[in-house]
Amino acid sequence: MPQEGPVTGEIIDYHGIQTYVSGDKTSKKVIFFLTDIFGHVLSNAQLIADDFAAQGYYVVVPDLFEGDAIPWTPFEKLGEIDLPGWLGKHSLEVVEPIVEKVLGHIKEDFAPTSIGAIGYCFGAKYVVRLLGDKKIDAGAIAHPSFVTDDEVEKVTLPLIISAAQIDPIFPLANRVKTEEILTKNGATFEITVYCGVVHGFACRVDPTIAIAKYAKERAFFSQVAFFAEYLK
Repeated sequence: MPQEGPVTGEIIDYHGIQTYVSGDKTSKKVIFFLTDIFGHVLSNAQLIADDFAAQGYYVVVPDLFEGDAIPWTPFEKLGEIDLPGWLGKHSLEVVEPIVEKVLGHIKEDFAPTSIGAIGYCFGAKYVVRLLGDKKIDAGAIAHPSFVTDDEVEKVTLPLIISAAQIDPIFPLANRVKTEEILTKNGATFEITVYCGVVHGFACRVDPTIAIAKYAKERAFFSQVAFFAEYLK
């Protein structure tokens, strides 16, 4: 559900791409935040970005969908929208150039000493691909969507995965396979499965449900600790 609360960042035109930014732009540590299908305008994403910014990072959250993010929809009602049609319009061939463009400008504009990327659901695929191509220093993903074994095969750099126990998109078999591949690669990784929560828990929960609130907060602080260790 949409979170309430004041945001501290702002939406800017960043090299022609609408982007939510938060934090001190003179910071030499940047977090590249790749959203779920609800995009950079959803308050949940902005508030999480603000929370990372409060840890000393400059956080960049681009519009991956060129103004075509899906309006907020509860997980159980996503079946009522034409998700396959929407995904077809926002394929790898369409989204990856946006990701690459923004990341390239981040490196040129800020010359950061380290870059971490975090991806929720849809955005997780691109974090894994960036890690595999060694274009970032560390990655964090939560309840990932559409990540392939071939993409994981290329990952050796630090990666933390926050998974939901109940997740048809990233079920137990996928989690086990991912762990097997990362172990074979000798990657630095961490996988935590949060009991009793569903896909989307790390960015979209009902805070009145104690187990969901706990999982969301615990996932965030684990990501913060992971980045603190691997982004120097």
